[in-house]
Amino acid sequence: MNNLRFDIDVLQAICAIEDFGNVTRAANYLALSQSAVSHKIRRLELRLGYDLLTRRPGNSSFTEEGQRLLNYARRILSLHDEVLVSLTRTPLTGRIRLGMTEDTTGGGLARILGRFSRINPEVSVLTHVSQSRTLERELMQGEIDLAIMQLFKHEVKANDIILTEDKLHWVASYDFSPDKSRPISFLAFDDNCFYKDWALQNTHPNLFGLRVVLRCTSTAGIVSAVSSGLGVTLLNQRHLTPDMKIVDDQFGPSPPDIVYIVRIAKKSKSPTALSLAHEIEKENNARYINLQVA
Repeated sequence: MNNLRFDIDVLQAICAIEDFGNVTRAANYLALSQSAVSHKIRRLELRLGYDLLTRRPGNSSFTEEGQRLLNYARRILSLHDEVLVSLTRTPLTGRIRLGMTEDTTGGGLARILGRFSRINPEVSVLTHVSQSRTLERELMQGEIDLAIMQLFKHEVKANDIILTEDKLHWVASYDFSPDKSRPISFLAFDDNCFYKDWALQNTHPNLFGLRVVLRCTSTAGIVSAVSSGLGVTLLNQRHLTPDMKIVDDQFGPSPPDIVYIVRIAKKSKSPTALSLAHEIEKENNARYINLQVA
């Protein structure tokens, strides 16, 4: 065991299997044959003395030991890539004005931003958190260089970088029993909330409309208010909790799908901002960024 060394290519194979679900798709991504990837993994298993994968047709899941190695592999590869980028390109300088929505401040995006700052110590990243419509206005006015935000799928522009898609639902708590002879209590993120605007314009014609009873810019605050039975709202799939019920079609038509995107301001002339956008796109395409609630 003391002579054991981990090759970068086998660590890349392990991560690709987890990212793409099985050895075949991982091999395609790595431009290798399936047998070559299988051989790398099997050879490492023999040297370690235990299985890393639980092999089933069409799917490869990790054993407990495999999951532990996977976690280390991601950290090793991340540092490896940082070193390569840092030593093999002209250092970037300047300032990036970045806007983000609250629910994009955690998870994979946070790790990418941290890594970008470490690789480019001469770049200053000024980040602020706001609602998507506010960020969209700031982009148009040149107040920020790029934004990570969400919008309806049909609003995507040609140059937007799509990170992930999600379903949007009408939701309420199981205890919420609205009086449909009166306006329905609605929970909004703020006055500029595009969920709210869509809901107000698409309320079921048999109802007496919606009445905003809460404005809260925090996703956690909206989730708590829904769970407490304060009203109905629109939430995307990733924020639903077990004490919520989906009530699509009860208050209006099914909402359109949403997407999380990176958008660069037309007025931005910052090469560093463009570099950050491309870094996010590259990581998303390679490893599927896992957007999480902060």
